[in-house]
Amino acid sequence: MVFASLEFLTLFLPTFLLIYALVPNRCRNMVLLLGSWFFYGWLSPLFLLLHVALTIVAWVGGLMIERSREDSLGRVRLLVVLIVFNTVVLCWYKYANIVVATINDLMMHYGSMPMEWQKVALPAGLSFIVLQAISYLVDVHRKTVAAERSVINYATYLSMFGHSIAGPIIRYDWVQKELVQRWFNWQNFSLGARRFMVGMCMKVLVADTLSPLVDVAFHLDHPSFVDAWIGCLAYSLQLFFDFAGYSAMAIGLGLMLGFHFPENFNRPYLANSIQDFWRRWHLSLSSWLRDYLYIGLGGNRHGVWNTYRNLFLTMAIAGLWHGGDSWNYLLWGSAHGIALCVDRAWARSSLPSIPPVLAHVLTLFFVCTAWTLFRAPDFHTAVTMYAGQFGMNGFALGDALAVTLRPVHGLAALLGVVCIVLPIWQVRCEKKFADNALFNWVAALWPVAGFLLSFALIASREAVPFLYFQF
Repeated sequence: MVFASLEFLTLFLPTFLLIYALVPNRCRNMVLLLGSWFFYGWLSPLFLLLHVALTIVAWVGGLMIERSREDSLGRVRLLVVLIVFNTVVLCWYKYANIVVATINDLMMHYGSMPMEWQKVALPAGLSFIVLQAISYLVDVHRKTVAAERSVINYATYLSMFGHSIAGPIIRYDWVQKELVQRWFNWQNFSLGARRFMVGMCMKVLVADTLSPLVDVAFHLDHPSFVDAWIGCLAYSLQLFFDFAGYSAMAIGLGLMLGFHFPENFNRPYLANSIQDFWRRWHLSLSSWLRDYLYIGLGGNRHGVWNTYRNLFLTMAIAGLWHGGDSWNYLLWGSAHGIALCVDRAWARSSLPSIPPVLAHVLTLFFVCTAWTLFRAPDFHTAVTMYAGQFGMNGFALGDALAVTLRPVHGLAALLGVVCIVLPIWQVRCEKKFADNALFNWVAALWPVAGFLLSFALIASREAVPFLYFQF
């Protein structure tokens, strides 16, 4: 079950909201927990057991860390054991298949028989659940938060169906107070519903419309310059609107229930440097990497070269966190790590500053070309796409992509570009037309119209999973 599906929109969500509204405040965490477990179990009952096990381990671990405050060495050892446990679970599900496949390739290359292997399926949302559990344990160790005494409250935090599958990565201290007391009222509900509908429009009208075009482009044997760049740019838009759409829907669902989740994107394609891009893209992951990994490695406290090492390792590990079915993710993270090092070195050197327009173009060029590596199912496909992007297979539009292209793809891409650029004038327009009745009606009703159109499209085709479900 995904947010953009008939099962969720017509069955699960209305039923859940009705029960949630009818029960007293003291019972709402239990309703939210059971509803979230049902939502997660719909995907796989077996993986629900793993999710519950990870929840119990982290909850008990937090209590044990807090109770061992007098033994600082023991607390550190316990924290390390819990982090290693969560990391091993994540690595097993993410990398067992590709490690075995790599070993088998080497064995076959040297004439040996490959080992038999039953592929391991990756539980949806495991990457996000593990990062939230680790952040909670580290915060309890740092005494940033007190360990949660109620297993119901902690399980509700970790399992909320709004964000547990694909983020944002919510930290415990962000919702600690609202787990105890929050306001389920019409104002929060209406604002949250509007945000949910905006996210649905982003997902269905832009991301899902571009999806077939991207699939064709990344399966061409010899993509031309035009083919490769259409696929690359279409995927850049698809990924942003798919993930930002999910985040908007998650934030909206949280607000409908009384939770205030932070924003996860801030117009990343308007960044003018790689560092600026990571201040805008997937903010909950960027801040997690900074606070729990980069600073843990030493940050910028131990000299220039150690700083560059920490930057590179942080992004390489971020690539591994995304990955599972290809080593491309590690290469993608490493490329961003190198780019961050170059960006930092340039900014601290005596070299002249890059003009803003050129800086924006260069940043966007790097980000989009790196997305090619991110999207390609294997390294060979990435190399094939790069050959096309640099004109090594000719420049004309290929027949396969020409047959696939439809006016609706152009409209979706145009809508995406407009939505990226439009916020530049949004505040100005809101001030200028604050007293204009027509403007206010349009601003209020367009999400409803977009949602109804999205619903009609969902009803006419199969539900398209969110891209970040695979992570």
